[in-house]
Amino acid sequence: MITDPWVLLLLVLAGVGAGLTGATAGLASLVSYPALLAAGLPPVTANITNTVAMLGTTAGAAAGARPELAGQRRRLVPLCAITTVGGAVGGLVLLLTPSGAFTVIVPWLIGGASLVLMAGPRLRRLAEGAEHHGLSPATAVIAFLIGSYGGYFGAAAGVLMLALLVTVWNQPLARTNAAKNLVTGSANFLAAIVFSVTGKVVWPAALAVCLGSLGGSWLGSVLVRRLPATPLRIAIGIGGLGLAVVLGLRA
Repeated sequence: MITDPWVLLLLVLAGVGAGLTGATAGLASLVSYPALLAAGLPPVTANITNTVAMLGTTAGAAAGARPELAGQRRRLVPLCAITTVGGAVGGLVLLLTPSGAFTVIVPWLIGGASLVLMAGPRLRRLAEGAEHHGLSPATAVIAFLIGSYGGYFGAAAGVLMLALLVTVWNQPLARTNAAKNLVTGSANFLAAIVFSVTGKVVWPAALAVCLGSLGGSWLGSVLVRRLPATPLRIAIGIGGLGLAVVLGLRA
């Protein structure tokens, strides 16, 4: 149990950073997850606690991006349903697999997510030339897999979802980014409910990160309309690769 007020304050600040980067770059967990590890939580416990805490990012991002979300309900509802089920599946996989397996897999997930993040603009440029479609079976399957990944770990799930949505929706990036935040947040929803009843959530830490991420994601949704995310994206990607190497050596 985390009770040190200074540790909780640092987790709130980490939550602000996670919300800010999640709303702008889709990489909230690469800020909040290491912070929970630094607070002394074991890897699986930190991941479970982080999944619950990231609900604040979804709420804050949705509140800050209401203008961008207007008129998108018809296509967001089925996508959110798909990723919600996927997130529940990913959460169950996490609970049913040995913790040692998670420790080994996580460095690869973080490293891969960091590479995807840094390649994000190139992926979007490639996608811009693609033909735009509705919710095809292939889109639904990919969204489900991204949702499952989000429920299992989630770092850069937003980047993967943004790359998918850009290929199927022809609209301004700010609107697609707002939709991405809601769709990936849905993947966390059922997973967070599942985790909440397991007794493995460290609630003081979860609430501290959630509180910070609520404000950070709201601010990030406002800033994404005005500020380029490239320097932040590159810095977080490099930091993520460094974290992957450190965790890989420890594993």
